[in-house]
Amino acid sequence: MDATPEILLMDKTEGVTSFRFLDSVKKAYPKSTKIGHAGTLDKFASGLMIVLIGNATRLNPVFSSMDKSYEALIRFGTETDTLDPDGRIIRTAPIPDEHVIDEVLSSFKGKIMQRPPKYSAVHVDGKRAYKNALKGVEFEMPSRQVEIFSLEKLSYSAGDLIIRVHVSKGTYIRSLARDIGEKCSSAAHLEKLRRLSIGPYHLDECLSYDTKRILDETGLFGTAVYSKKFEKQIVNGIIRSEFLIDIDKPDSKYFYMYLEEEKYAIGERIDGKMKVLARFGDERV
Repeated sequence: MDATPEILLMDKTEGVTSFRFLDSVKKAYPKSTKIGHAGTLDKFASGLMIVLIGNATRLNPVFSSMDKSYEALIRFGTETDTLDPDGRIIRTAPIPDEHVIDEVLSSFKGKIMQRPPKYSAVHVDGKRAYKNALKGVEFEMPSRQVEIFSLEKLSYSAGDLIIRVHVSKGTYIRSLARDIGEKCSSAAHLEKLRRLSIGPYHLDECLSYDTKRILDETGLFGTAVYSKKFEKQIVNGIIRSEFLIDIDKPDSKYFYMYLEEEKYAIGERIDGKMKVLARFGDERV
């Protein structure tokens, strides 16, 4: 059985990949412990990461689907192939006046069609886009709908625009920088990025490691109570609906599972059956 699920809110630093950032966490746990995260941040970016430990790695879909907010510095005048500061400059253009930017920004609020960066993990024809981009393969990135819930200009000086933006799952701030540049008849790339929030979790909570509170604040979990005498009937992590005693929020996808009075696991309801995602092993959860 994997370790009891734990969830950490952490502040990723600039200049390190999301994968390498987890090295500091891995040192605190046995080598066999599964450790992952919900929502990659690029190497140049910083800010909030949700780190999942033990069986909590199976809860990645819960957190990855949440909206996010960022503070971003968009630099006008140059566009790079990766749309960030680590890329090669592929286009230059005059820096726009501030009044032009003000007129353009409002057009990016609401539901928009967005083309993800070629240097991204999006699948195109069954392959990761960045792998084709690194090989120099020519291909088109299909656009998809995302939503910009809010977009606020914080400052603009000498071609550097700082914004605060709240977006839906799947929104690329690198693409947003590119598109704002193009609509201003200029060129732009994302120079700095800091993630401020993921769903209800905020950067200033990064010292909070209360897994139960983190899970409760998702608002996604119902409660399902099963008869304890059927514990041995949980085969391959699946318990059948006929063993169910009581359930609230029956339309939920995720549940706290109880064997009568004992809090047993986190489960995902699939086709009327409950699949155990993360087993509770102590009082930390």
